[in-house]
Amino acid sequence: MTLTDSTAAPLTFSVTKNLAAVSPSAREEILANPGFGTNFTDHMVDICWSSKGGWHRPRVSPYGPISLSPAAAVLHYGQEIFEGIKAYRHADGSIHTFRPEQNARRLQRSARRMALPELPEEYFLQSLRELIAVDGDWVPSGDDQSLYLRPFMFAKEAFLGVRPAQKVAYYLIASPAGAYFKGGVSPVKIWLSEDYARAGRGGTGAAKTGGNYAASLLPQAEAYEKGCDQVVFLDEDGNVEELGGMNVVFVMKDGTLVTPESESILAGITRDSILQLAEDRGHRVERRPVSLTEWRDGVASGDIVEVFACGTAAVVTPIGALMATDFEDAQPTGTLALELRQHLTDIQYGRAEDVHGWLTRLDG
Repeated sequence: MTLTDSTAAPLTFSVTKNLAAVSPSAREEILANPGFGTNFTDHMVDICWSSKGGWHRPRVSPYGPISLSPAAAVLHYGQEIFEGIKAYRHADGSIHTFRPEQNARRLQRSARRMALPELPEEYFLQSLRELIAVDGDWVPSGDDQSLYLRPFMFAKEAFLGVRPAQKVAYYLIASPAGAYFKGGVSPVKIWLSEDYARAGRGGTGAAKTGGNYAASLLPQAEAYEKGCDQVVFLDEDGNVEELGGMNVVFVMKDGTLVTPESESILAGITRDSILQLAEDRGHRVERRPVSLTEWRDGVASGDIVEVFACGTAAVVTPIGALMATDFEDAQPTGTLALELRQHLTDIQYGRAEDVHGWLTRLDG
């Protein structure tokens, strides 16, 4: 297949089938209980980039190890970005994904911040189609199941020196995913990180780069030790940022939805979709700084009637408690979060009308 872009030369993908692909029976066994991020499809996509040749050598090849020089820049300077997106099988057997152009544009923004080349949107979308063309049978059909797609880009040039790499690789791999919550969605307990920051003003918080997640692992481990499910971070002004991998939304007693907004928060595609659905229902939405004091006082006074988190993997999860070293605040739970979650997943799986044109078909 050929790709075209107004700023890039056409690309033609070569396809090498995996001769050691998982058998249909073994694949069905995996899809019966896929878990999350532990099993991978038979193929992967990659496109090379160099400062001299631009984007070139697009390939679909058997899933397997990537060969890198020990001096590859990503191993020393962390020049890396990624995305997370899902493919859904509809009742008629067709395969769709959700707002992929937004993921493509966020990958471009992340690339810009991390001094990496920007993959054209058309190339991003075509990479999804190329992988589905060979691994479409890996998209499960069970309730709340999907194929999780992981596009990523890293600096592969072999050199030691602090500068942007002149050779870069873009890859796409996929992993079948089951329901994120076993036994249904239930409120989670959140640990307030007071000693660690996820990102700072002028930093890389708005980029989806591995270093941000690495920085969250120690406080996340601390949260687990305290009996919590997730960790929430504050910025240097004491305002709420986000969880380790999800955005936060507050529901006010007048029906307004408020979500923290700053230059150090990753722009969540799931969050924006949930907020759009809320606006469709007549709710007002505010994107602004929210201090920890406003959060706690709002819950205590009843001004905040519901708190939830949202992201690609979990979609939506209510927050049932906020815990810190010197307090534990029970969080109010209501019905709006789960109603919005149901509406969003109904769209994604083709059970509800897609009035915003969010779905893109990947097969056929």
